[in-house]
Amino acid sequence: MTSPRADRMAWAVDVDGFRRRFLEASPDSTAVCEHAPPPPLVPAAVLVPVVVRPAGLTVLLTRRTDHLHHHPGQISFPGGRVEATDASPVMTALRETEEEIGLDPDRIELLGELTEYRTGTGFLVTPVVGLVHPPFELALDAFEVAEAFEVPLVFLLDPANHERHTIEHEGHRREYYAMPYQGYFIWGATAGILVSMGRFLLGP
Repeated sequence: MTSPRADRMAWAVDVDGFRRRFLEASPDSTAVCEHAPPPPLVPAAVLVPVVVRPAGLTVLLTRRTDHLHHHPGQISFPGGRVEATDASPVMTALRETEEEIGLDPDRIELLGELTEYRTGTGFLVTPVVGLVHPPFELALDAFEVAEAFEVPLVFLLDPANHERHTIEHEGHRREYYAMPYQGYFIWGATAGILVSMGRFLLGP
């Protein structure tokens, strides 16, 4: 006999179940956030690209180039600051995704937004979730993106793969989530957003 969580995990990694969850409910206070500085925070948005693969859903992630001033070498979602010309966080996420990895917005089925994520570096991030339907080709911005890769959603949702770490930053002790995967160290805001999505899909 399977547990309720295992049952929820089964439909959460199925495209129909995943889509249905966003149609039936809105994200709530299950969000995870870092120890953010006081407002005002800088508005930003990222795309959480969930790729529809025959073997199961995956999440498309990028590794930032090592020479960038902010977060060099870190694993991230495509995204960035909300520009004055962006009509919404969704537009920001789609625009940045196309600029960074060349993913055509026509291949993205938008499902909804997760609860805003406040970062310790002063950003208020809106995670926009979308199903990515193959076939598609990526064209990475060589200045910003070193590589793009996919991780099975079932791995990212499993609490057994969620580690808690601490770091000292400017005299303050901060805790953050991490999800090591095949040589990649997924941590910080990226891991926090994935944990928030897991809580939304599966419950606390």
